[in-house]
Amino acid sequence: MRLLETVAGHEYGAPAKQLARETGLALPTTYHLLRTLVHEGYLRRDKGLFFLGDAAERLSCSGAQQKRRSTVVDILARWRDAIGAPVYYAVYREGEIEVVCVSDTPGNPAVEEWADFRETGHAHAVGQCLLSQLDEDARRDHLDRYPVRPVTPYTVCDDHSLLRRLERTRRMDLVIERQEYALGAVCAAIPITVGTTAASLAISLPAHQADRLLPAAQRLQVEMGRLVGSLALSISI
Repeated sequence: MRLLETVAGHEYGAPAKQLARETGLALPTTYHLLRTLVHEGYLRRDKGLFFLGDAAERLSCSGAQQKRRSTVVDILARWRDAIGAPVYYAVYREGEIEVVCVSDTPGNPAVEEWADFRETGHAHAVGQCLLSQLDEDARRDHLDRYPVRPVTPYTVCDDHSLLRRLERTRRMDLVIERQEYALGAVCAAIPITVGTTAASLAISLPAHQADRLLPAAQRLQVEMGRLVGSLALSISI
């Protein structure tokens, strides 16, 4: 690990003798470790100089992704505790609804995914929010692959009704859904658009607390405005 760190500190590479001196390792040990690291792809050798290899770069990339995901988890947990409701973060990526992170507690549990979130985007607030950010062709493509179907007695009944609802939803409007995906639960979703990627933050509450939904969602909307950049980073996760 010291060798890897030392090589990383030399943008234009370094020879074995210099690496041995800087790490305090014996030269024979340094040569042995360098050969092993080159063989495993963590380093590469070019004209007697050593550079980071593809395997080391993959480690670095994974570490950065983990750090970004950890940041999102921490932010959602903070909002969950402040608002007293589960918080969801989702993106629309490569034609699919992807729930990136859910933060809940035993006292405030998230809505159970009893029907695949990807296939029921027409029914839940997260999906409706994401679909409302797409253009008409992308919406129709999604519905061709995942047709509207009843999930509860309150679910929108057909493609035409859903498309009309989505067209009436202004790009940055809150999306409210009452028991359309899960009986006994109400949800609100807030759109986030970063570049060409559609994303959404959402909360859910038991139906008997429906009067709390709009104020809680509006509070989340204010809070997220301060930290949306941190969430945007996770779109690349």
